[in-house]
Amino acid sequence: MELGVFSLTDIYAGSTDTAASRTDDITAYGIAAERAGLDVFGIGEHHSRQFAVSSPAVNLAAIAQATSRIQLTTTATVLSVLDPVRTYQDFATLDMISHGRTEIYAGRSAFAEPFALFGENIGDLDSLFAEKLDLLIRLRGEQQVTWRGAHRPPLRDAAPNPPMREDLPIWVAVGGTPSSAQRAGQLGLPMALGLIGGTLDHAKRLVDTYRAAGRAAGHSDDMLKVGITSHFYVGESREAALDEFFPYYQRYLSPNTNGGRGWHVDRADMSNLASRRGALMVGGPREIAEKILDLHAELGVDRFLGQVDLGGLPRPLVLGSIRRLGEVVAPAVRQVIGS
Repeated sequence: MELGVFSLTDIYAGSTDTAASRTDDITAYGIAAERAGLDVFGIGEHHSRQFAVSSPAVNLAAIAQATSRIQLTTTATVLSVLDPVRTYQDFATLDMISHGRTEIYAGRSAFAEPFALFGENIGDLDSLFAEKLDLLIRLRGEQQVTWRGAHRPPLRDAAPNPPMREDLPIWVAVGGTPSSAQRAGQLGLPMALGLIGGTLDHAKRLVDTYRAAGRAAGHSDDMLKVGITSHFYVGESREAALDEFFPYYQRYLSPNTNGGRGWHVDRADMSNLASRRGALMVGGPREIAEKILDLHAELGVDRFLGQVDLGGLPRPLVLGSIRRLGEVVAPAVRQVIGS
């Protein structure tokens, strides 16, 4: 089972953080994740000034030059508004810079801003994503691509620059929509499921939907990989983790952030969500190891990535959380289920 962390690169309003300082933080976290022995590091993509990174491939390239082993992924690429040819070429280049350590998590976007910025109609969200994902898969798998769609000019015998590997990994990022899980399964692509609320039972319904769709389409279980992403913090103990994480978690989810899309969370809400079957991955090393093992045992999860630095969490706390995940939690998990 693969373990890692990721950043969505949020900048808390009113803090002293800037896009430049957050970029430095995120590079440091990627390097720290490899040094701690983790398997994967991811960076999100957003297109507003509430976030630091709009081009994860550029930031991941910087981390690639300072690391040698860790997988580098997006969490997630906003494919609905991007040109798949340019996206493919960017990550093909990153794959060569990283010597074959690149992945793409392809997502639809939960925000309206990029649609206005790139001139796409948010009402076409699903058709945009389906069409562009189809083209991205074709570009990965074919030497020359002839293609026609509704949202982009056609291609004839196109041969864009190849990645280092012919099988550049493409995951489908899924929120809570069963149709998105079905699409990932039908295509036989790995599914990265964002688990930010509810319990394991909620996640299991989507994972079962994904695998059923994949098997019905003729894909083997080996192809139907599942990753889980969640809000995350590992403290020295459960109570220390809850105490340290709560003010930043409450701030991150506040109705005043992200254009009013948040909600109010009190300490009791957070503690309940961080319970053994809850979605929130916050606790001491023992509790986090137990929750990751539950994901593997009950959902057959192949990968877990924790969102490591939300709400202005200070760099020392983030680095401590990364270190405990890599040096304490990961060995405990690997001892039970293997690496």
